[in-house]
Amino acid sequence: MTVEFILARQADLPAIVAIYNQNIASKSVTADLKPVSVSQRQEWFNEHNDHRPLWVIKGDGQLAGWLSLESFYGRAAYHATVEISIYIDTKFQYQGLGIKALAYAAKQTKRLGINTILAYVFSTNKPSQALFKAAGYQVYGHLPKVADMAGRLIDLDILGKKFN
Repeated sequence: MTVEFILARQADLPAIVAIYNQNIASKSVTADLKPVSVSQRQEWFNEHNDHRPLWVIKGDGQLAGWLSLESFYGRAAYHATVEISIYIDTKFQYQGLGIKALAYAAKQTKRLGINTILAYVFSTNKPSQALFKAAGYQVYGHLPKVADMAGRLIDLDILGKKFN
C-alpha cells in the first residue's frame, strides 16, 4: 500500500470526524462517549497550524486516517512537547498505518522544534499500547480509574518518547 501524509484541509474535516466517531462506540479508544459533529470539531481543526499540524493519511489514494500533533498543557515551558493523536478508519486498521504514522511524526520533530511526544492511551486499549511501545514509547505516567466510560472506570497511561 502506498501511504501519504498530507496536511489536512477544511474539506477533509467531515472524513476526519467520521473516522474519529467510528472509535467512540468501543469505549476503549477515546474519552468521548457520544459522536461529535463537524461543527463541534471546527475549533480544534482551526487550532492546527504549521507548528502543530494535522495530516490526513492516504492509503492507495483513499483517506485512511489522520494524525495530529497538539500543544501540551498550553504553558510556554512546554513549547517543545506535544500530544499525538492517531485514528485509522476501521477499513484500514491492522495494515501498518499506525506504525508508519508514528515514524512520520518522528521525522517531523526536528523541523517542528519538538523534543517530546506524549500519547494518552487507555490501559485497556491493547492495540494502541502495543503500537506505541513497538515504536519505543515508554510509560511516563499511570492514572488509575480516571475515565468513567459509561459506568466502567478505566486507567489512563501517558506514553512518551524523547527526540532530538
